[in-house]
Amino acid sequence: MAPAGCCCCCYCCWGGAVAAADAARRVLVLLLLGVLSIGPRPGALATEHYSPLSLLKQELQHRQQQEAQAGGGCSPQSGDWGDQYSVECGESSFLNFHDSDCEPKGPPPCDSLLSLNTEKILSQAKSIAEQKRFPFATDNDSTNEELAIAYVLIGSGLYDEAIRHFSTMLQEEPDLVSAIYGRGIAYGKKGLHDIKNAELALFELSRVITLEPDRPEVFEQRAEILSPLGRINEAVNDLTKAIQLQPSARLYRHRGTLYFISEDYATAHEDFQQSLELNKNQPIAMLYKGLTFFHRGLLKEAIESFKEALKQKVDFIDAYKSLGQAYRELGNFEAATESFQKALLLNQNHVQTLQLRGMMLYHHGSLQEALKNFKRCLQLEPYNEVCQYMKGLSHVAMGQFYEGIKAQTKVMLNDPLPGQKASPEYLKVKYLREYSRYLHAHLDTPLTEYNIDVDLPGSFKDHWAKNLPFLIEDYEEQPGLQPHIKDVLHQNFEGYKPEVQELICVADRLGSLMQYETPGFLPNKRIHRAMGLAALEVMQAVQRTWTNSKVRMNGKTRLMQWRDMFDIAVKWRRIADPDQPVLWLDQMPARSLSRGFNNHINLIRGQVINMRYLEYFEKILHFIKDRILVYHGANNPKGLLEVREALEKVHKVEDLLPIMKQFNTKTKDGFTVNTKVPSLKDQGKEYDGFTITITGDKVGNILFSVETQTTEERTQLYHAEIDALYKDLTAKGKVLILSSEFGEADAVCNLILSLVYYFYNLMPLSRGSSVIAYSVIVGALMASGKEVTGKIPKGKLVDFEAMTAPGSEAFSKIAKSWMNLKSISPSYKSLPSVSEAFPTLRSMIELLAESWCLPGAMMTCRTGPNCPTAVEFPLLAIASPFSVPRFAAIFPGGTQTRCFPLQETLVRNNSPDAARPVRSVKEPFFSLSKSRCKYV
Repeated sequence: MAPAGCCCCCYCCWGGAVAAADAARRVLVLLLLGVLSIGPRPGALATEHYSPLSLLKQELQHRQQQEAQAGGGCSPQSGDWGDQYSVECGESSFLNFHDSDCEPKGPPPCDSLLSLNTEKILSQAKSIAEQKRFPFATDNDSTNEELAIAYVLIGSGLYDEAIRHFSTMLQEEPDLVSAIYGRGIAYGKKGLHDIKNAELALFELSRVITLEPDRPEVFEQRAEILSPLGRINEAVNDLTKAIQLQPSARLYRHRGTLYFISEDYATAHEDFQQSLELNKNQPIAMLYKGLTFFHRGLLKEAIESFKEALKQKVDFIDAYKSLGQAYRELGNFEAATESFQKALLLNQNHVQTLQLRGMMLYHHGSLQEALKNFKRCLQLEPYNEVCQYMKGLSHVAMGQFYEGIKAQTKVMLNDPLPGQKASPEYLKVKYLREYSRYLHAHLDTPLTEYNIDVDLPGSFKDHWAKNLPFLIEDYEEQPGLQPHIKDVLHQNFEGYKPEVQELICVADRLGSLMQYETPGFLPNKRIHRAMGLAALEVMQAVQRTWTNSKVRMNGKTRLMQWRDMFDIAVKWRRIADPDQPVLWLDQMPARSLSRGFNNHINLIRGQVINMRYLEYFEKILHFIKDRILVYHGANNPKGLLEVREALEKVHKVEDLLPIMKQFNTKTKDGFTVNTKVPSLKDQGKEYDGFTITITGDKVGNILFSVETQTTEERTQLYHAEIDALYKDLTAKGKVLILSSEFGEADAVCNLILSLVYYFYNLMPLSRGSSVIAYSVIVGALMASGKEVTGKIPKGKLVDFEAMTAPGSEAFSKIAKSWMNLKSISPSYKSLPSVSEAFPTLRSMIELLAESWCLPGAMMTCRTGPNCPTAVEFPLLAIASPFSVPRFAAIFPGGTQTRCFPLQETLVRNNSPDAARPVRSVKEPFFSLSKSRCKYV
């Protein structure tokens, strides 16, 4: 029910009309609309780490600029401003949230004091006074007219005039509630950027609450003043009081918003759900409900909520944007692309969608398409730091260093204001610029003649790996770009020799086998190609080593060591994404190494669940339980039975804290458990694995994390283990080259997996250890005559399989269960040398800048006219805007891969009416029909 003396529907409309004048009032909804736009959500590994604050700031600035350009967010239309909103809006506070239940029919008018003549002011005031369409109307008609005049002034943006009018009335009647309330509103409307206005607004609203303690709209109004000031708890208390007085869908939604900002997603979800039960048709509340799922890692539930919001509002851009980001986190590139596209069809200038789509395309390996999005983003918002940074990064990744460094410099010049926190892009950009200069200077230097880990200054590497501000004493900048070193140019696929084309297509296929099928991991074609080539180069280098050949590494010719084998993969991983510092931790300055480097992963932080590692929660929980029982068995044998019974009731990690506090007085706010890695070299000896930490004071406010600390002592122990395994591997590999015994091949396979098991547990690189190690596995196994043909199972992470396995044998058994190892095709022997085909950084960048071989149809090839069986194999489409569309067939059983021209229609729909005949190496003819080839 509306309070006495106030027409609720008109009160809503009046409040809605003036709410648009100050963008600061929208800070809460902007938080929600911007919060989904972060690279990886909390806990997600990112390929990109963009804080919600940076995107919030962009969104707020963007909307403020839009309003300024539009004349302050109002429109010069005529008519009674009080009628601009639907009279069906039955619930709203005086200063509306942006997402009020009122549906605006148009923006508020821009009548200035000059255009509001006395007659018009009095006319509007009289109409409002007669209908009592303002808060806390009195029974005195004359007083109501005076109050209405002041409210008309507020509605026209004339806040100082309104304040003076209210003050005059209060001199005569100090306890006139409507005047106190109106003056508080006017102070708030002047702008909360001035703390004096905020304090005066809060003072006046508090006076109203003292005089009228049972009016929910005043508590709500005070909450709207408190929340932008960061006084969230006080704002929540006010909204709770308002709900107690008069529950409404809007109040629950607003309180849910504040809980969301506080990262109390579970409670926020409850409020949004309660709001929807009171009013089902709230697309914004449904969107917010989806966001509470998203930030807890419940991506599928989030997607369902976003879809429901779109059912209620088919042109809801932010819902499409959020849906796209959720699909991106699931790794569903096609669905994410479709959602982003729908958002842009509704508004082609939606900056955040352009930014998010560009970042997704970059991390999908589609750099040219990503660059188009960043350029468009900057046309609309020239000072967008994220788009500017990503534009520079995209240029550098494609070898366009001049444009890249120009964009990076623009980010560097955007110094934060005093007291303002620097953006992640600002913190990273100087490292990227220095690294870009280094790469440009070495574009044409043979890769075997220099070493990034040696060349880059130790303090630079240390700060870069730790993502510290660029405050390095006595740092000497890398030389600027040299004019005689030209940027990397586009390489036409036709420019490569047929055997190199074949090499590229094989690498793409191998790289795709390294893709994780787990939420948070987006398929990246560029990474696939790079790591596929890394695997092939490892294969070739290991084969040469086993035949007593030497390799040239870092300017020296010598026998290959295990680090050289991994350095091949490191080289490819570095250039695949120059944004990430892939550095050997033991090559850091001695002072830094003695302190140790922590590889830290949050599994649960507060209510945020890291979905990437969800598969391992139960496994880690069982391990922790076992360690607790071992501890109490040694220190509290009498209470062991009671502890065991209590642990049997624990089914979630969060429930361990109260159990530990109950049975161990030393457990205050948390505990740690250390894993051990058994040695193969020294039986009975164990190394430190990773540390599991659980801290917090209650369920819903815990930190569950794992951490690997790389110290100098720990590194030396692991190196000794890996050295011994590599020595044994080299000896057995040489025997294998001369033997065809199955037992020898199996022993070599186990040694390869054991060696990489210790590498995973050591975590010796600042980034990229997982895919680097797996590419070494694939390459070394191919050198031993075994090819990995199976994909990594859904939900599995190879590094965590190694870290949670009880030993190297267990890890080997698990890995072989999905690898589906088969004898390698003899055709691999005829592939050209990767190191000779791509001897320089320039040649590597040329190769990774384009996507030619793409997954295509399946083809059936018969080996003879009378052969009753057929073999199906992947058909790889080769597409380039500068070349004729082509297909490459990966022929099994020794027949070489060949790329051959086909009709363009086949590339589009895989079902041409006719196709050109092609030849294999052995000269049989094949024809294509309906995506199949048959022997003719």
